[in-house]
Amino acid sequence: MLDLSVIIVNYNTRALLDDCLASLLAAQQPPGGLEIIVADNASADGSTAMVAAKYPTVRLLALPENLGFSAANNRGAALAHGRFLLFLNSDTRIDPDALVEPLHYLTAYPAVGALTVRLVYPDGRRDPDNHRGFPTPWNAFCHFTGLSRLRPHDPRFNGYMQSYADFSRTHAVDVIAGSYMLMPRAVFDELGGWDETYFFYGEDIDFCYRIRQAGYDIIYYPHVTVLHYKGASSGLRKESAGIARPPKETRIKVATESVRAMQLFYAKFYSNKYPPFVTGLILGGIRARGWLRVTRHRLAP
Repeated sequence: MLDLSVIIVNYNTRALLDDCLASLLAAQQPPGGLEIIVADNASADGSTAMVAAKYPTVRLLALPENLGFSAANNRGAALAHGRFLLFLNSDTRIDPDALVEPLHYLTAYPAVGALTVRLVYPDGRRDPDNHRGFPTPWNAFCHFTGLSRLRPHDPRFNGYMQSYADFSRTHAVDVIAGSYMLMPRAVFDELGGWDETYFFYGEDIDFCYRIRQAGYDIIYYPHVTVLHYKGASSGLRKESAGIARPPKETRIKVATESVRAMQLFYAKFYSNKYPPFVTGLILGGIRARGWLRVTRHRLAP
């Protein structure tokens, strides 16, 4: 077996994927070998032709239709031969030590089920979605009402984004993003991979919840950095608005799926943990927020 399999799901991000692959090949390689697998979700921008022409050592899985993030990751993982799997977004560019250092840490600590690194936007700001708590009703209430912004350093009110943490040290966290998620293949297999009920958004929170349920730690390892353009495939994020603008129908579909993901997660893990009136309030809030989100994209040019 190889040390590491890197699995990248791509959807119409040819130029960013090119940068990502170039950074992977330029990085320090694991001593036991590396393979890169690109699972392309039926892109129409020439992504597959670019990979085939420029990166002959990359294993290309050209899917006949857009299966979504979870399903494409699972298809890529099915081809992987690594003892460890790195799920990496196509809109990232890694530092030279962003493979070997985290892999060394994960090898040394078998109780760790997943690990991420410091993700930063092009302007140098930390990507906050890569370090979160679970969206319990209280955490969600504080986050969406703005209480967390009023008390950002108080864990009682900022349990979702957790901006009070010391981001200079390695520590455990509940939720990391699928943008850079490194894990042992054995843990991936034990948990059955990504939940394909999710199409786009929410699947990383779901996976992290199951990792923690199984008794493993999730680690934030800030000593290496990965650049993350954020949202290039979806078109929902202002961080990538200047470099990627997917068509309106894509943005509406992704906005709709992001709302469905919140409903799926709550129904799967929380609906039986809280009283019915709490569940009703939460699901009502999700529907209202979802209507606003989808409407905004319907009205946008």
